Amino acid sequence: MHVTHVMPGPHGTRARRARTGPAAALTGLAVTALLGTTWRMCWHYNTLSGLVLDNVSYQPKGEPKPIAVLTSARLAQVHVPYDDGENEYDDVTGTDFGMALQNLKPAECPGGTIKTVKVPDMGNVKGLCATTRARGHAYRLNDDESTGGSGKLYSAQGKDLLVYTVNKASWYEYITEWRFSSDGTISSNVGATGSLSPYDYKGTDGKGWPIGKGASAYAESHNHNVFWRLNFGLDGSTRTKVEQYDSKVTPPRGSGSPTTRTTRTPVTKELAGDAKDMRWWRVVSTAGKNQDGHPRSYEFVPGRSSKYPGRSFTKHDVYFTEYKKCEQYASDNPSSSCGGRSVDKWVGGQTLTHPITWVNIGFHHIARDEDQQPMPVHWQGFSLAPRDVTAMNPLTPGDLADQNGVPRNGS
Repeated sequence: MHVTHVMPGPHGTRARRARTGPAAALTGLAVTALLGTTWRMCWHYNTLSGLVLDNVSYQPKGEPKPIAVLTSARLAQVHVPYDDGENEYDDVTGTDFGMALQNLKPAECPGGTIKTVKVPDMGNVKGLCATTRARGHAYRLNDDESTGGSGKLYSAQGKDLLVYTVNKASWYEYITEWRFSSDGTISSNVGATGSLSPYDYKGTDGKGWPIGKGASAYAESHNHNVFWRLNFGLDGSTRTKVEQYDSKVTPPRGSGSPTTRTTRTPVTKELAGDAKDMRWWRVVSTAGKNQDGHPRSYEFVPGRSSKYPGRSFTKHDVYFTEYKKCEQYASDNPSSSCGGRSVDKWVGGQTLTHPITWVNIGFHHIARDEDQQPMPVHWQGFSLAPRDVTAMNPLTPGDLADQNGVPRNGS
């Protein structure tokens, strides 16, 4: 397998490298020191998209066996169009992203382990950090005696399992981070750092920002449109369901209060979805229920996003498509036999039996003086929140375990 090394051209252009396939065998991770929660997963490395997580499962205390969540999860594109219209990049498929995995120093993985990744033509790279990190309060309850409580204070500090790599794409360096929390939440964030392209200091008012002395060195503004591809396997089955929820607030009549009604819409066919206030989606298991008899699901919680209207595939926040092997990247998809090269072209009304989820989070990067040098990390991402995965808070203290449905001082 031959891969050409990419260097920026005279105007910051990014040459297209040879196409390559997946690499590296599956390797396992399992971490339990998260308030009794165990996360298990395998990982492999792909020479286009980099880190791929496989067979992710979650087992909080009280659950007799691991709960399967994701069959696979990975980056699906980092689309970078510049405001002047002269340059536009697909950093995952169009640069050396996967091949340019960076070696990590021990100080970059505090308290953790750096795992070796075998990258074709590049050799062994100490490039994958697995560590744990405190996340602040997991919960806090002052069970006040004045309201019939025990007088106890219940409080715990949460922990996350972090798995991350750093990949270089021209002047940018991308930190691909996955967080697995003690309460069952999964978060993924991409942090962009490195350098602003020194060949793109020719912007003007409205399309750039001066970062040199006076009105000089206008760094071109640009977008980072990051896509993720998620293949759910809740309770061991990829035959999941998708649901959309919308809440509508009705203004009060007279001196009354507003009322809110929430409706559920089953998403039975492929969808290009747009985020709105009081709208959310969840992926629901068809193969398992929690101990209360409720189907397990994961809810999408998108982070802040600047939706980019310049391309058809960036006009929507989430896509649900029926699984097709060749549909791997949200834009610049390598396969020419997929009926289009971008995810928007794959939303054709097909019935969803094995849905694939695509998440799009955008960031409009208008440079500032503080972006040099090196550039501070700017983050963008989303979370998957467990909804009815367990019958109660998986971190519930033992002496509150009888309060399922009706708290002690309820009625």
